[in-house]
Amino acid sequence: MTTKISNSAYEKELARLQVELVKLQEWVKHTGHRVAIVFEGRDAAGKGGTIKRITEAMNPRICQVVALPAPTERQKSQWYFQRYVAHLPAAGEIIIFDRSWYNRAGVEHVMGFCTPHEYKEFMRSCPEFERMLVRAGIQLIKYWFSVSDEEQERRFQKRLTHATKRWKLSPMDLESRKRWVEYSKAKDDMFAHTDIKQAPWYVVNSDIKKHARLNCISHLLSMIPYEYIEHEPVVLEERPSQKGYVRPPMTDQTFVPEAHRKLM
Repeated sequence: MTTKISNSAYEKELARLQVELVKLQEWVKHTGHRVAIVFEGRDAAGKGGTIKRITEAMNPRICQVVALPAPTERQKSQWYFQRYVAHLPAAGEIIIFDRSWYNRAGVEHVMGFCTPHEYKEFMRSCPEFERMLVRAGIQLIKYWFSVSDEEQERRFQKRLTHATKRWKLSPMDLESRKRWVEYSKAKDDMFAHTDIKQAPWYVVNSDIKKHARLNCISHLLSMIPYEYIEHEPVVLEERPSQKGYVRPPMTDQTFVPEAHRKLM
């Protein structure tokens, strides 16, 4: 049985990795590197928590998260990859796809939201689409978060009683819970077609969330050949005198009530 990392050790290692992520970010900005990271996996597998830990210390102008809603009627009539292409990284950007074009290989296929022809065409064209991205100079990194049936069920049950997580139990999540085998087969087929040399799948064992986060971030850092970028030291000069400025009366402004004082 795997021994879980202690909270103190986890926080210390996470802080160290987040410093490295900031270094990575500065290197990406400085060099004009382009990175697209795909996060996929079953519901409640821990993708969102890992993405939050990656981005919380980073500049949102450099590292952005894309989590697209269901397509509109107009988007349904477009080339399937078209709405994702609009979000691909420009020079000096890291784009994280919280779910991606692989919706077609997973939920759309299992739930019958696409036709058999559309599904087969996706499986045929997706590897070529990704090879094209790589040839264009975009570094594409794909993660699949793997969670056991028992652990997923435990997390679903926890969401029932957690006020801030109940929204995660969407009708689609509840339906996917009933279709474990169908989703397993869909994932196997997806890997068979899209686990390509130019953009392989990296599987993250996510039964222990803290381990999954640290392992994924460590691997991500190892995938990009970043170096520390030296910056000119920042000097905070003395602030100039504020003479000649008279602040308007505070009674002219509307302040947020300091409710926290009542709790102290």
